[in-house]
Amino acid sequence: MSQLFDPMTIRNLTFPNRLWVSPMCQYQATDGVVGDWHLMHLGALATGGAGLVIAEATAVSPEGRISIACPGLWHDDQVVAWRRVTDFAHQQGTLMGIQLAHAGRKASTMQPWADHPFADQSDGGWTTIAPSPIAFTGYPEPREMTTEDIGAVTTSFVCAAKRAIDAGFDVLEIHAAHGYLLHQFLSPLSNQRTDKYGGILENRMRFLLDVAAAVRAVSDSAPLLVRISATDWTDGGWTLDDSLVLAAHLRDVGVDLIDVSTGGNVAGAPIPVGPGYQVPFASAIKKETGVATSAVGLITSATQANEIVATNEADAVMVARAVMRNPRWPLTAAEELGVVIPWIAPLERARTVTK
Repeated sequence: MSQLFDPMTIRNLTFPNRLWVSPMCQYQATDGVVGDWHLMHLGALATGGAGLVIAEATAVSPEGRISIACPGLWHDDQVVAWRRVTDFAHQQGTLMGIQLAHAGRKASTMQPWADHPFADQSDGGWTTIAPSPIAFTGYPEPREMTTEDIGAVTTSFVCAAKRAIDAGFDVLEIHAAHGYLLHQFLSPLSNQRTDKYGGILENRMRFLLDVAAAVRAVSDSAPLLVRISATDWTDGGWTLDDSLVLAAHLRDVGVDLIDVSTGGNVAGAPIPVGPGYQVPFASAIKKETGVATSAVGLITSATQANEIVATNEADAVMVARAVMRNPRWPLTAAEELGVVIPWIAPLERARTVTK
């Protein structure tokens, strides 16, 4: 029997299965506004039978973008553009999530295929911000954030969360992983502050916990996820033990699920990449704290994904590579596992919706 395709309820929302699509950067927005690419990319994923599709890292402010071509939710035109995507997904019976993010010191880049890596003034680039003036390897040095900056970014997350709900998203995810701003505050390798946001673990967690509590307060009915990097994979950095403490605090401020990844804050970290290499971290957080988790990282087969859920290592599985190759891979996975899931062919669904 396949537990991967069992339903799961968080707050008032029931996910039809536990095979979810992870956020994947596309670098196709213009001034933070999504267009036809996102409608086609996410629309294809929405026809594939996944229990949830999460849209890519979406900046809460212009300077929060990873690149000049990343999407945002800092003004209402972006809400209208995202609504095209969520409306289509809902017509397919698919739940949509969005990952709210601020890239911090890893912001202001060009698209990966550009002939230079960082956006200068003529490209529309900006000076990046971070907890401390410590550059990520090979990047420009960021400006150290003031307490006023921290308050302003918290407000930006709240405003973006409100816009995400207005744009039709069912689930909110706060991005605190992969070396972006909230992760930068967590790790002592990137946070060398001496105020209440630096130093001891309690202080380094403060910014993320404040953001999570503030977002929870304005989105009481929507499931709230937080993606973390459970380890920096580097001596002196963020650890699994730190993540266990953080997860318990996130639970207490109303976070419903921890989306567990690793790494991204240190260039060249010795990461033992292999099938399911991050699953043990999701398992440890789930078992030690009781918080629901999702597992990510080189999960590419139906039997592998099902085993993770069936053995209670995580409550859901996030996939990316498999659905990039085949947007309807969840349907293929269900067939391989002998599961019949409710699904209406797109043309039939279109006829049903327009009746």
